[in-house]
Amino acid sequence: MSIKPNPVLSSAANNALDTVQNAHFQFFKDMTNDKTGLVKDRSRDDSAASIAAVGFALSVYPIAAERGFISRKEASDWALKVLRTLWRAPQGPEPEGNSGYHGYFYHFLDPATGLRAAPPVYWHSELSSIDTALLMAGVRFARNYFDGNGADETEIRDLSDKLFNRVEWDWLLVRTIDQNPNIGCLLHGWIPETGLIKNVYKGYSEAPLLYLLAMGSPTHAIPQTSWATFIGGAKTETFYRQRIIRCPGSPLFVYQYPHCFIDFRGIFDDNNRRVGFDYFENSRRATIAQHLYAKKNPKGFRGYDSLNWGLTACDGPGNGSNPKFLGYSERGCPDGTDDGTIAPTAALSSLPFTPSIVWPTLRYWLKYRPELFGKHGFVDAFNPTFDSTSESGWIDPETISIDQGPVLIMIENYRSQFAWKVMHKDEVLRKGLEQAGFVGGWLTQSK
Repeated sequence: MSIKPNPVLSSAANNALDTVQNAHFQFFKDMTNDKTGLVKDRSRDDSAASIAAVGFALSVYPIAAERGFISRKEASDWALKVLRTLWRAPQGPEPEGNSGYHGYFYHFLDPATGLRAAPPVYWHSELSSIDTALLMAGVRFARNYFDGNGADETEIRDLSDKLFNRVEWDWLLVRTIDQNPNIGCLLHGWIPETGLIKNVYKGYSEAPLLYLLAMGSPTHAIPQTSWATFIGGAKTETFYRQRIIRCPGSPLFVYQYPHCFIDFRGIFDDNNRRVGFDYFENSRRATIAQHLYAKKNPKGFRGYDSLNWGLTACDGPGNGSNPKFLGYSERGCPDGTDDGTIAPTAALSSLPFTPSIVWPTLRYWLKYRPELFGKHGFVDAFNPTFDSTSESGWIDPETISIDQGPVLIMIENYRSQFAWKVMHKDEVLRKGLEQAGFVGGWLTQSK
């Protein structure tokens, strides 16, 4: 599959996007363990690997190959290395010496061994359903992209199928029969020391990806009715003149992560038909609302305007000494947490939804805020209110994989729809969407 240039973009625009994507890809290259292929959660030396980061990387490497940053052989070599690591990694109920259980993986792994990360670097991490879903989305991406007849790409497809089919999605399904309104929902995960994490994914969130992959599984599918239980009752709310199927707090990552892999344009489930717009339009509206919020700046933070905006889960300047400022936290509006911290990934990963408001921000940051862009792309976050000694104020010294990856992928979806087109071919995703009742759009056109 080759990427065709977007005819509406000038050479200057294409060069700017090449620069951003290449730098964000450099983050993944530099944060990859040479032995295992696992990708670190963040840029500090003692960081654990993140399985969600690996999921994003399994899309990032093919995009880099298509853009000419690396060769296809280099991309396949890395993909094969990491898939072999994941397949060979031990699974079991014991709290130590394993990478996962029931096909799920722990949120954080030791990058050198692939085993569950442990203190003091990270807490005893949980077996995570949503992070496993992000990982498996990347696994499915690799399975569809590497379609060559050679031994390496054949093995990539084989390992991808084995890894995905091993996940017992239904193991974390709520099955209680005593009029539990959450029957059919998926739990957040499991911790060997304490057992199941009883929280469920229900209502609009980043979890459409989790449910659709689980519903499409050929080996451990969850019931078709799970989709309606998960999202059927989601309500719309209006703020800043935008009617939105809203996640509480509205951090922008919930409107972006599923869209890295799933082309929601023009496909409708019962919920979409009820409200009158698809989930792509929903993300567009959520982005516009955030932009309007920044322009209005109701809390009076320094530096908020039409060019400096974007609230999502990210690092922050807080260290406990000042309760007004947080460290890593979800941020959103109008009812979410907001301490003046702006996350570039929130704005830039919205490029496919709202190019008319993202492009000015992207150009402005590249031209007038060089302190926000470096070897590994845009910084994770900055807060002009916390530190008024410079225009950007506090700047995060670290970068985070789950923020760097969506920028690269969503820029590519804007430029060429490449990631979406690769996943159009995925039988698991198609089955999940059809089980959830989606019709129209590419689901009809590509049959």
